[in-house]
Amino acid sequence: MAERLPQASRQRRGKAMTAAAGSAGQAAVPLLLWALLAPGGAYVLDDSDGLGREFDGIGAVSGGGATSRLLVNYPEPYRSQILDYLFKPNFGASLHILKVEIGGDGQTTDGTEPSHMHYELDENYFRGYEWWLMKEAKKRNPNITLLGLPWSFPGWLGKGFNWPYVNLQLTAYYVVTWIVGAKHYHDLDIDYIGIWNERAFDINYIKVLRRMLNYQGLQQVKIIASDNLWEPISASMLLDSELLKVIDVIGAHYPGTHTVKDARLTGKKLWSSEDFSTLNSDVGAGCWGRILNQNYINGYMTATIAWNLVASYYEQLPYGRCGLMTAQEPWSGHYVVEAPVWIAAHTTQFTQPGWYYLKTVGHLEKGGSYVALTDGLGNLTIIIETMSHKHSMCIRPLLPYFNVSQQFATFILKGSFSKIPELQVWYTKLGKPSERFLFKQLDSLWLLDSGGRFTLDLQEDGLLTLTTLSTGSKGSDPLPPRSQPFPRVYKDDFNVDYPFFSEAPNFADQTGVFEYFMNIEDPGEHRFTLRQVLNQRPITWAADAFNTISIIGDYKWSNLTVKCDVYIETPEKGGVFIAGRVNKGGILIRSARGVFFWIFANGIYRVTGDLAGWIIYTSGHADVTAKKWYTLTLTINGGFSSGTLNGKPLWKNVSVNFPKNGWAAIGTHSFEFAQFDNFRVEAIH
Repeated sequence: MAERLPQASRQRRGKAMTAAAGSAGQAAVPLLLWALLAPGGAYVLDDSDGLGREFDGIGAVSGGGATSRLLVNYPEPYRSQILDYLFKPNFGASLHILKVEIGGDGQTTDGTEPSHMHYELDENYFRGYEWWLMKEAKKRNPNITLLGLPWSFPGWLGKGFNWPYVNLQLTAYYVVTWIVGAKHYHDLDIDYIGIWNERAFDINYIKVLRRMLNYQGLQQVKIIASDNLWEPISASMLLDSELLKVIDVIGAHYPGTHTVKDARLTGKKLWSSEDFSTLNSDVGAGCWGRILNQNYINGYMTATIAWNLVASYYEQLPYGRCGLMTAQEPWSGHYVVEAPVWIAAHTTQFTQPGWYYLKTVGHLEKGGSYVALTDGLGNLTIIIETMSHKHSMCIRPLLPYFNVSQQFATFILKGSFSKIPELQVWYTKLGKPSERFLFKQLDSLWLLDSGGRFTLDLQEDGLLTLTTLSTGSKGSDPLPPRSQPFPRVYKDDFNVDYPFFSEAPNFADQTGVFEYFMNIEDPGEHRFTLRQVLNQRPITWAADAFNTISIIGDYKWSNLTVKCDVYIETPEKGGVFIAGRVNKGGILIRSARGVFFWIFANGIYRVTGDLAGWIIYTSGHADVTAKKWYTLTLTINGGFSSGTLNGKPLWKNVSVNFPKNGWAAIGTHSFEFAQFDNFRVEAIH
């Protein structure tokens, strides 16, 4: 055995066989029972006939897109506490894998993430927050596995087409520069690189990418493909020996715990490279617990990666709160360590990549499943889940009905595990508040006189880890501050000389990229601004709007005044807006409604009820032109709105009956350069 028994465990020997499951004081707590006490299924855990597949880890995705947007704005110590719950070993989720979006300037679910190359001759490896997040993860767990995957790509790669495979060498070069930049500027070693998230793959591109990686001395960087379905990538690999050679891992999304024959025939590692995507309630926790076991049992998947890492984006955006934990209030410091964090801990705190599954894993007679893993040095970790259908449905795919009921299960340790004297026990019970536990350590099980045999009383919706490791712990910090709404009065003058992040706090770009900017020629009050920096539509992943827009604030806001200095950079065709009551974002941004106050370089103003500009409330002449600063003010009160230009009324009492509430926003008429300064919003409740 790799670990010796503590004296306290010996003293527990006499009481380790008490059967009190279901008693009032210990409701639903499973305890060791004599094997003869109750008949039930018997399950052998044995390594005599060799081991199963190598375990590659449990992880999560930051990106796809902008899901960690608000996290960087958190004040200390709360930001570090959140990161500890996610990455610190033997504390919380203790993740083994971090997968990040390679920002491509496009809308990729909840926002846009900036590219390191907006343009062909532009390289900047300090944009966005994924670099920072990877470094924070590595700081806590130096062994964490890092993955990069593009969702969208900057427009210049398409040469006029909405397609990244127009010039294979150019796209491969773009991706490889991201990997090289990660190392050069941040000392980050990227372990795996993907192709194009949930979109078409190009066989020749994958081969070109491998050759370019090798040419750059990046032989150790492995390729995962295709981050979509098992097919057609698996069949393509079986038909093409070179493709088979260059792909290291087949990654599928939302596989429903199952794989396909072709994928297994490749002999490659199989990963659920994106999964979960479910509200982080107890049902989401049940989903997570079930698939972490059954992805291997049913589909031989040796890694499972959750979308997403932390719900750190405005909750009313698509898939709100679909993170392992919730941190969406940097202005208050409030965050919630949700149940999926502790579900992950049942596996991550008691295994490591490089361990092996036993061959003897499977389903329980009355529903649920069990897996067991070993480090080959005498340590054993067993994870048992009994998640019911009702409380473990993931957002996708459809879950066929199954039944789970209370059961007695006898486990028999054989082979090199037969002499294990003691197992530590960690337990989670989801469901009624009176019965609910999250990652609770119970008395350990003493096995010296049992012949490696023990029986468990397994309740429905439970998760149980039995392990030789004694290093697990349920980390905790003082309670974070209470939840507070977004400040009713908020302003930002963007006067930051050396910004730590490229984006201004709390602004969530939905199309386009808004970055801190310094006007070298302007010594006055507009030296530091926020600038929309894209002049070309990206190679899209979602249905990006044709306008650019960044939202901010409280979705519940109804009556408010938005004021901002604006600067149109494009003569004649340029245009900018400020807005209130914006009711949609993310992949739905094209259809956003609200009240939008536009001015254009050709001397026109317009008030519209939607971002696309189809619903025109009023319009007229305004004394505006490009290359000049103006102050716009939009006031919305009840069913009416008014607007001023440089403090003078331009339009007033325009009827606006829909929507009733939404975010504030700024943006541009098209993909064009424009600047914003001295932003201020005041909401009236």
